[in-house]
Amino acid sequence: MIYLYLFITFFEIGLFGFGGGYGMLSLIQTETVVHHHWLTSAEFTNIVAISQMTPGPIGINSATYCGYTAVRNAGFDNLMGIAGSATATFALVLPSFILMILISKMFMKYMNTPAVQSVFTGLRPAVVGLLAAATLLLCNEENFSSPISNPWQFWISIALFIATFVGTKYVKVNPIHMICWAAFAGLILLY
Repeated sequence: MIYLYLFITFFEIGLFGFGGGYGMLSLIQTETVVHHHWLTSAEFTNIVAISQMTPGPIGINSATYCGYTAVRNAGFDNLMGIAGSATATFALVLPSFILMILISKMFMKYMNTPAVQSVFTGLRPAVVGLLAAATLLLCNEENFSSPISNPWQFWISIALFIATFVGTKYVKVNPIHMICWAAFAGLILLY
């Protein structure tokens, strides 16, 4: 039964997850942590960290890890966990696959019409909102600590966040180099 719930949940996330993987993060967290209680908040934060480090889209990596962890937390073995990963990943990709086939046929025909251009204009703010929600979702105590429990870690995390933002946005440092430098600084300053 968990496989059916995984499929339905990740199909819905794939269907309504505009803006790519980062836009899906808030949906994935709401469904897996809050609604179904398949994962804890700490496990979800670990999923985001692992999804960032592994190659591939974050939405796919998150679905794969969520499917595996949800099935394992339900008491099944590793093989069943792998089936959970495959179910969640397939369900996440299926709506996009179906929609892209349908949309590509329609888009080629009606690409330059005012109605289609208006739809894209309306989707832009929604995508920005989903990305902002994902950013705020990750600004929690598991990632930044808190000024009360661990002020040193909190202020170092804030400083690294600001330095990374300024470095990539204004100084135009390569994001891969910035990730390496931020990881190096975090290791030195926090441990």
